[in-house]
Amino acid sequence: MRRRDFVKAIVAVPVAARTMFGQQSAAPQSAATAALPPAAETAPTATHDKGFFDYKAHPIAASVPDGFATTQANFFNERQMATLRKLCDVLLPPLNGYPGATQAGAPEFIDFLIGASPADRQHMYRAGLDRLNANAEKQFHVPFARVDAAQADKLIRPWLRTWMPDHPPKERFASFINLAHQDIRTATMNSQAWSIAATATGERAPGIGLYWSPIDPDIQMYV
Repeated sequence: MRRRDFVKAIVAVPVAARTMFGQQSAAPQSAATAALPPAAETAPTATHDKGFFDYKAHPIAASVPDGFATTQANFFNERQMATLRKLCDVLLPPLNGYPGATQAGAPEFIDFLIGASPADRQHMYRAGLDRLNANAEKQFHVPFARVDAAQADKLIRPWLRTWMPDHPPKERFASFINLAHQDIRTATMNSQAWSIAATATGERAPGIGLYWSPIDPDIQMYV
């Protein structure tokens, strides 16, 4: 090959290569096409086992019970509880800024207490309340819950005794009246309402809250 032809061949190879690669390159994008953001990728379709996730529980049919039980709200019946509340009002009414037995919740506490007491004490309380109510109806033709102060005094005072706790009256009804009197005073003076009153009058230092609570026995609200 001649020297001149060899030089021409060398020069022609780069030109041909540029031409070939230029034809294969992508055409320039227009301004409108270049401004568009890339298309968002489509999220893959979630697949799951229909036999597990699409399970539906069978509906539960409602049924009507054959019967139901009613709870006993109090140990004493309605009339006995009304008699006990009246007895609390008579034996320990509000005095000198202190709550009475009813305001302190003593009837409800005694109902709870006697309900958890031995059978002999339960019988004494029930029989005593029934007799007190019967005496009121016999003498004044009204239940004990409706007697006035003078009538209540006539029904109760003859049975009150001055006695030590270890020497109660031997007569059954007298024993009930005096034991009930002691229980009413004890329950009232150890109630939260009495504790608050004692603090308000300055007879008890603040922060000493020792009293019963029939609803939440484990919780004490110190005053």
